[in-house]
Amino acid sequence: MVSVEILDSPAEVADKADRIITMLPSSPNVIEVYTGPNGILKKVKKGSLLIDSSTIDPAVSKEMAVAAEKMGAVFMDAPVSGGVGAASSGKLTFMVGGPEEEFAATKELLTCMGANVVYCGQVGTGQAAKICNNMLLAIGMIGTSETMNLGVRLGLDPKLLAKILNMSSGRCWSSDTYNPVPGVMEGVPSANNYQGGFGTALMAKDLGLAQNTATNTRTPVPMGALAHQIYRIMCARGYAGKDFSSVFQFLREEEEGQ
Repeated sequence: MVSVEILDSPAEVADKADRIITMLPSSPNVIEVYTGPNGILKKVKKGSLLIDSSTIDPAVSKEMAVAAEKMGAVFMDAPVSGGVGAASSGKLTFMVGGPEEEFAATKELLTCMGANVVYCGQVGTGQAAKICNNMLLAIGMIGTSETMNLGVRLGLDPKLLAKILNMSSGRCWSSDTYNPVPGVMEGVPSANNYQGGFGTALMAKDLGLAQNTATNTRTPVPMGALAHQIYRIMCARGYAGKDFSSVFQFLREEEEGQ
């Protein structure tokens, strides 16, 4: 049985441990936990390895790395992908950014939770990879939901349509592993009134990060922008706490309201 000690602040954790992993909802949370009045960097030990698995703005990861370096510690960004299922089974994918010489030590820790630990480059590149992945995930989920809804309205059985899609060129993770239509798959949020999983509010946040970075790099992302708009509308319509696959339900309700 592994014993777990609960402490009152991040600073207390840093005082007792030299290998620390954080996973927080947003950039402000990370800034507070690392550099706030009771933050990790108040008590961090020299030589400590700090791994942040939040999905945040790459610029914030770079700021935290600079602040950690001033205290003699190393900061790595290591956001994750795979969802609740992969987390439960220890098969997450970690996208790691930071000094290459620290990657081996980072990988040793993260392989306890992940099947894939990939070095992406310097600090911030892990975040860049995660933001790109989640933008594609959102676009794919909306496309899958639109497709399934159209098929249902054309009289197709949703299970049959999903089977055809998944043996055809339209197959994607949202169709074959995380289908958004209730009754098509077991063990996914759509089978449980869209409870659990990856929240719509978090997806909207990640798409906002994608928009910010696209603006900063002058990269055209028209589909990403539209996906961001859809998920923001969903948050305003009461879907914030539901899994992001609830976009299927959102589209159905939009259709009923017309």
